[in-house]
Amino acid sequence: MKNSIKVERAKKNITQAELARLAKVSRQTINAMELGKYVPSTVLALRLASIFETEVGKIFVLEDTDWD
Repeated sequence: MKNSIKVERAKKNITQAELARLAKVSRQTINAMELGKYVPSTVLALRLASIFETEVGKIFVLEDTDWD
């Protein structure tokens, strides 16, 4: 699953640690998501969308390989 978390963080000028605090997860979780190594729960995806004031679908995009 592709995501634009890093881009959205840059727009808001916040660090991984700050986003982690706002999202109530560890900085390592944010880092893993940015690297595509972790797919968030629905609740976390919705929380991030709320923090970034956008829709989940604008942050997370399914790839063809996600269906395998």
